[in-house]
Amino acid sequence: MSGVPGWPVAFRGSAAVAAGLVTRDRLRGPGFLRLFPDTYVTTPDEPQPDLALRSHAAYRYIEGRGVLSGYSAAELLGASCGPKNAPAEVTVLHRGQRSPDGLLVHRERLAPGEVREVGGVQVTSPVRTAYDLARRGALVERVVAVDALANRHRFAPDLLRHFAVRYAGVRGNDGVAEVLAHADWRAGSPMETRLRMVMVQCGLPRPEAQWVVQDERARSAVWLDLAYPEYLIGVEYEGEGHTDPAVVLHDVGRYTALVDKGWRIYRYTKLDILHRPDRILEQLSRALDRTKST
Repeated sequence: MSGVPGWPVAFRGSAAVAAGLVTRDRLRGPGFLRLFPDTYVTTPDEPQPDLALRSHAAYRYIEGRGVLSGYSAAELLGASCGPKNAPAEVTVLHRGQRSPDGLLVHRERLAPGEVREVGGVQVTSPVRTAYDLARRGALVERVVAVDALANRHRFAPDLLRHFAVRYAGVRGNDGVAEVLAHADWRAGSPMETRLRMVMVQCGLPRPEAQWVVQDERARSAVWLDLAYPEYLIGVEYEGEGHTDPAVVLHDVGRYTALVDKGWRIYRYTKLDILHRPDRILEQLSRALDRTKST
């Protein structure tokens, strides 16, 4: 890392000083940021360190006493699904570990095979991480976490049932079955999951995720985020990436090809999902009613 060559992105200040790589005065300067007791990172360019950086620091703080878990584990496993301001999370095996500001400490049992290494950092495995996140918080966010991890690591969400049996009686265990009733490993992003959950919780039929529409003449295929294939209704989440000029041009041809095949396409943004779910319900209900009546 910058200023301490050869050292990890987060490090113990006392160890760096003892090794002669940095002085205490320099650690107190603007080049370094103290995130946890005796735990430092190079001051990031952003106003606030992101979850990945805070998670690396959390691991150095508890190294040898536990592993990253929860949203921190998901972040390092490539399945980012937590809120930007989520605290770093660790699971420790013994009581007595302090919980400084910005760190959420869990004290739970981890079985062999439930931990893996990512870039020199110990984290809970993808399935164990999904199980942990399926047991807490609002239903939608629990489904988001399971979808994200299952999609990134290609496992069937039903594997969580084994954990629910193994850890019967632990806090939140009873809620896992409800999550699995909604989870879908095919979901392409957290916002796609949130859109699907808006639809289902509003009383609409559960749509298919990542539905493939093939064009045999062009020997190509188009994937729809969500679809009611029997009614030729497609539902898309449009994130910020869809505002890129090149993507806009690609989308024009994509949607024209779908309309040419008889599909009706409904496109929604995060503003619709987070602030106007009633409009989604009204529009899709009308679309389904019109189709059923013809």
